[in-house]
Amino acid sequence: MTNLKVGGVPEHFNYPWYLTLKNKEYTKENINLRWQDFPGGTGAMCKALRAGEVDIAIVLTEGIIKDISAGNPSKIVQTFVETPLIWGIHVAKDSKFKKIEDLEHATIAISRYGSGSHLMAIVNAFNQGWNVDKLKFKVIGNLQGGIDALTNGEADYFMWEHFTTKPLVDNGTFRRVDNCPTPWPCFVVAVRNEVLENNSSEVKKVLDIINDQTANFKEIEDIDKILAKRYEQKLEDIQKWLKITEWNDGKPITKNLITRIQNKMVSFNVIEEKKNSTEFVKNMYI
Repeated sequence: MTNLKVGGVPEHFNYPWYLTLKNKEYTKENINLRWQDFPGGTGAMCKALRAGEVDIAIVLTEGIIKDISAGNPSKIVQTFVETPLIWGIHVAKDSKFKKIEDLEHATIAISRYGSGSHLMAIVNAFNQGWNVDKLKFKVIGNLQGGIDALTNGEADYFMWEHFTTKPLVDNGTFRRVDNCPTPWPCFVVAVRNEVLENNSSEVKKVLDIINDQTANFKEIEDIDKILAKRYEQKLEDIQKWLKITEWNDGKPITKNLITRIQNKMVSFNVIEEKKNSTEFVKNMYI
């Protein structure tokens, strides 16, 4: 058996992984695949990839591009979710901030530097025409840290995935001021270079299995009800989310897409310089 560790956020996007593991589909291919939840998000997974604590990670596109650019010895093997991620911009329920313009000089809660919550705060600031060099950040670790920081006034606003935080808006913990979609496909599959060198055929089998699962994911009977129950979401919210979410069915990520994303990230001052796209991508289907 080949042992492989895969990590991802404990959110509805990754439910297809749960199903393939539950059905022991990797075991049938002589692969012992183990899943690890990362509530701390992409920043925590980039760290785990660097440390060799996970082999494969389902990470936010902007986070892994920034980290590979900074020396993470991994490659993107494909997109996982083709559609943008909708980031909700949240304040505490009784915050003095009422609209997006009020937040220009406010303190932003982020899970960690280099995470999606950090990078998308910069994207949002650019969209608003604010001075990015003057943004103030407070590192809070994860979603619970964001709840705590906004509730006790350590930070003023916090960006996290719209549907994951919707129950917190519904129960009055947060008030959503606006949304900010990613200007690129949101999740990619990243694999450590060492694993790609030593176990590329096994990685390809893992991708084939998960792509088969996501290809028909929306057709699973009562999938909306299953997801609503598991992730404590309202049924209508899950139905909306399913409508706007498309997974990749196995098409490799193109170097052209990586170049376009890098161009945007350079213009957002998120990365200093563009690198050759071959440094970021490994095509498993050549």
